[in-house]
Amino acid sequence: MVLITCDLHIHTNASADGKCSVEKVIAKAKERGLDAISITDHDTTEGAKQALGLKDPGILIIPGIEVSTRQGHVLVLGTTKAFAPGKDAIETIREAKAEGFLTVIPHPYHRWRHAVGLHAPKALREADAIEVFNSRYYIGTANNRAAKFAKKYHIPMTAGSDAHTCQFVGYGINIIDAEERTVPSILDAIRKGKIESRCKKTPIRTYTSQSFHNVVRKVRRQTSRLKPRRVR
Repeated sequence: MVLITCDLHIHTNASADGKCSVEKVIAKAKERGLDAISITDHDTTEGAKQALGLKDPGILIIPGIEVSTRQGHVLVLGTTKAFAPGKDAIETIREAKAEGFLTVIPHPYHRWRHAVGLHAPKALREADAIEVFNSRYYIGTANNRAAKFAKKYHIPMTAGSDAHTCQFVGYGINIIDAEERTVPSILDAIRKGKIESRCKKTPIRTYTSQSFHNVVRKVRRQTSRLKPRRVR
């Protein structure tokens, strides 16, 4: 048996809203004393594949993706496959599990962050685990609600920094009791609930600033779509 310290929810600049390169994310994870990280960019595994392609990262890489389903976000861990966005959450979860990957519902009850728990509550019981500690909550209500649900239905609980800048890598901590230091062993241990999790909150000024810029970006995108086209 070996204890693995891991952050299971990290974004790189392969995500549209990610700020740091794969190399910087890995450097920060090593600085924070992590044994493993899961790179879970939005609707792409390019960041994860880049990390896996490094000659000697010095840390175990768990490839993953944060899939934008119709009802919210779903993490798929252990995959370099890019799952198609826009499908039903339960369909995505079942597809991933059928291929042997681990599914986690992140931030399931946050009203402004693609919360599967609010829009497809049945999907929570389909997943392998639920993220009950997300560091990007400045109020603990949603985290507490997720933990209460997971405990009621005996679903393994995880933590994630949900870091979009490398500064916050390691703010979500999981201590995983695995058979060996390999990705399959770690994912199997999570399925069996051999995990203890906690998180440190991302400072509110960072969270609100990132949220503001995300809103501005979405407004600009919608505005550009509404501009009248010039008739030739």
